[in-house]
Amino acid sequence: MDAIVPVVTAPNAQNVEQSLAELQARLATDPEWNGGWCYDRGGAKTVLIELRVGMLKRNGIEAALAPRYPDGEPREAEIRRQAVDWERQRDTNSLVILRRGTIGYDTVQDFAKIKAKILYVLCRTDRLFPPSIAPGVMQDLAAGGVDACYFEIDSELGHSASGPEHAKWSPVLRQFLDPLMAKLG
Repeated sequence: MDAIVPVVTAPNAQNVEQSLAELQARLATDPEWNGGWCYDRGGAKTVLIELRVGMLKRNGIEAALAPRYPDGEPREAEIRRQAVDWERQRDTNSLVILRRGTIGYDTVQDFAKIKAKILYVLCRTDRLFPPSIAPGVMQDLAAGGVDACYFEIDSELGHSASGPEHAKWSPVLRQFLDPLMAKLG
């Protein structure tokens, strides 16, 4: 592997135990939850939809939808529609399992094994992986001897910026990949 481009992510999980406890407490507020035995009761749809609406809003969905839905009510309806679509494709317990699976996730200890060049990309307004983590990540990469560079997407779209705002960072990606592609010849 010649290149790695981690985008709006981090090399380790933080506050997982607290986050897991908060998720489980929130799920428990749904009458359908039943301690996780929710399948015959509907699957805790209400709380899943509300969780998704909250996440979408924290991740910049309102700014992303504002051009298409300048009025608040239609924009809110679109956010809710997206949350319902998301809920229909999710299993409530899988959220708990996925969160539990990140306990102990830490790749920093393996940075010295990385031989590929890295372009690390975060977004200025991302609350999930804020750019304030970049200096530490870049320092850890340098300490591991990794050839790495950093780019920050200037966007109001938060965690979801990398897709809709691809034009803001694709030139940097292209510049990063061009020398590697030239070697392939």
